[in-house]
Amino acid sequence: MSTATAAVATAGPVLLREDADGITTLTLNRPLQFNALSGDLLAALQAELERIQSDDSVRIVILAGAGKAFCPGHDLKEMRSNQNRDFIQGLFEQCSRVMMTLTQIPQPVIARVHGIATAAGCQLVAQCDLAVASENARFATSGINVGLFCATPGVPLSRNLSRKRAMEMLLTGDFIDARTALDWGLVNRVVPADQLDTTVLELASKIKAKTPVAVAAGKRVFYRQLEQGLERAYALASETMTCNMMAEDAAEGIDAFMQKRPPVWRGR
Repeated sequence: MSTATAAVATAGPVLLREDADGITTLTLNRPLQFNALSGDLLAALQAELERIQSDDSVRIVILAGAGKAFCPGHDLKEMRSNQNRDFIQGLFEQCSRVMMTLTQIPQPVIARVHGIATAAGCQLVAQCDLAVASENARFATSGINVGLFCATPGVPLSRNLSRKRAMEMLLTGDFIDARTALDWGLVNRVVPADQLDTTVLELASKIKAKTPVAVAAGKRVFYRQLEQGLERAYALASETMTCNMMAEDAAEGIDAFMQKRPPVWRGR
């Protein structure tokens, strides 16, 4: 991961992929633009996520940024150069598809955040299942500062933070530091910059050690039940646990626990 993350190429693919032992790292690779989300970058990210979705060899996805920052949001220069409704609406819809796909793929996605993550970049962090930030990371939904309320970043932000904290970020555009982001629930861990890769890999490896059957089922029902009323949420959760209990890996896990030995997952 460190090689891809450190890449500062001036040309080449806008998205890098690195696969290692069941962990796939996708690195936003527009470092001179601080990894701003152009249409090309969003298209590349969507295509790669769709490939990963059906790839059983990928257990965990790490989303990172090349160069000095994670992501500042949409490419404003591109948007101003294509100032027509169809292009702008298409771009926002394209971005929303990427965000939903992050949630829909069965593999957990961990955001590896350094530098700034603003506007749609902050949206990416909020939309990922988990996030680890370096101490130098800063977060903002700063569209309001240029006359644009960050409505789409507000969707996952309002589902991670309390309403009043989300509204404060959306209405002021002010930066919050990594420790505040941790306190407010935007990220899971904050570590020194030189420990960022190690911490992300440790978290990824811990999840990878679990059965993919339970991880995929758990991620799916987690997001589905959030959108339901209490009764429907329990019905979905009960159905998920029933199906999970019938899986070979559940039987293996319970037997291994009772026999005081490590489980051997079969992915079934």
